[in-house]
Amino acid sequence: MAPSDYHLFRSLQHHLVDSHFKSLEEVGKSMNEFIQSKPPSFYRNGIRQLPEKWKKCVESNGDYFET
Repeated sequence: MAPSDYHLFRSLQHHLVDSHFKSLEEVGKSMNEFIQSKPPSFYRNGIRQLPEKWKKCVESNGDYFET
């Protein structure tokens, strides 16, 4: 399972669609805005989903599956 399959990174990907940055500072500002825009429940729910996702990885024996 790639890190991009996890809760946080999938949401971040949606946040960054069509984004263009002219400096590293703009990237940092966008990341801070994204992180601060999410309520604590967003992070809590994502963490709580991890054991089930890990279980699917183990059960798939390394075969690809949809998350």
